[in-house]
Amino acid sequence: MRALRPLVLIGIGGLLYVLIELAFRGRSHWTMFCVGGLCFWLIGLINEVIPWEMPFWKQCIIGAVIVTAVEFLAGCIINLLLGWDVWDYSNMPFNVLGQICLPFSLLWILLSAVAIVLDDHLRYWIYGEEKPHYKLT
Repeated sequence: MRALRPLVLIGIGGLLYVLIELAFRGRSHWTMFCVGGLCFWLIGLINEVIPWEMPFWKQCIIGAVIVTAVEFLAGCIINLLLGWDVWDYSNMPFNVLGQICLPFSLLWILLSAVAIVLDDHLRYWIYGEEKPHYKLT
């Protein structure tokens, strides 16, 4: 059962990310299920690797760095190498190769906050892991 946890969490995170894209962008792509799910799972590992005593805002920044890194690597493969043009931040300020940009990296801080809390509670409710608690400062 423990071996399936990453797949379950990746599936939940991928589905939620696709739904977010559909709600705000009006479209998505199957690769976003994979990228969103991977990001959700990696963000969920923050409290598995780093003690709960780390302030929540620092966890959110780590989450945003994770998402930005995954987005850049995925974008280089999906958009630049394969040419699928799933997203393009070329018109956004402070972009790198059109694959990541500062405004979205800042948005990932907020989305990471939601992902951290949701992942922690899913692990608590589904798998009986430690009850979530957060240090704010």
